[in-house]
Amino acid sequence: MANTALADPDAGLPQAQLAARYGLRVAGERPPLAEYARRLWAYRHFIAAYSNAKLVASFSNARLGQLWQVLTPLTNAAVYYLIFGLVLDQKSIPNFIAYLTTGLFIFNFTQTTVQNGTQSITGNLGLIRALHFPRACLPLAVMLTQFQQLLASLLVLVGIVLVTGEPLTVEWLLLVPAVLLQAVFNAGLTMAVARMGAKIADLKQVMPFVMRTWMYGSGVLYSVALFEERLPGWATRLVEANPMLVYIELARHALLEGAPLLSSSMLQAWSYAVGWAVVMGVGGFIYFWRGEQEYGRG
Repeated sequence: MANTALADPDAGLPQAQLAARYGLRVAGERPPLAEYARRLWAYRHFIAAYSNAKLVASFSNARLGQLWQVLTPLTNAAVYYLIFGLVLDQKSIPNFIAYLTTGLFIFNFTQTTVQNGTQSITGNLGLIRALHFPRACLPLAVMLTQFQQLLASLLVLVGIVLVTGEPLTVEWLLLVPAVLLQAVFNAGLTMAVARMGAKIADLKQVMPFVMRTWMYGSGVLYSVALFEERLPGWATRLVEANPMLVYIELARHALLEGAPLLSSSMLQAWSYAVGWAVVMGVGGFIYFWRGEQEYGRG
């Protein structure tokens, strides 16, 4: 027995002690939050490359290729303007086509990010099981892909706004922080729905209905003044805090003169925008991190 112990010093040790002695850890173990954030930053180039590859691949089979980044939002704007601008005749809103397209493009950024983010874990199980990397890379890559598509949409939007008679003013610069705050909000929201989508397979079927309801409650297709006219005061205050309405109003205020606004002041709107970005960005990240060990298992 003594000779056996000398020959094998690990004999009889429990697995936990063996792992501690040799620095072994459980595969897919969740690291501390600060360490997880550090690892995620180290993978920033992977996130950028992966999002670029997804963007290129999404148009690879189309004859017009990445030109659809511009044609898709332009076509959507034309369809909605035909229905809500000409058929329903929204004369109460000055420059309705610019008002409508601003709301559509800003809302579509969140809508497509959330819908694609819901499947960012379940749609990449092969990658998750084959490689070790922070799983938050996947929903963040989804957000970055849609952010690049938003930039193409904004080029179209700027053209529409100028052609329809809006002047170029210094307030246009406010669109930059508004979109960046929305991107942070989207990143947190996408991480949150990615974890929920990994747990609930049917979430991707429900999400289009959730997003459609959210769109109708965000004043995308009609004047936000209708909320104040048709809702009691307490309900109007709740609608004012709707994050999508906030980001849409900030974009409209930056680009359009005379656009109807629901927010009682721009200071209040910016406060909501920053608050939602911080709460959802940090909260979504922590919520996703807590489920790190669950992804790709089962």
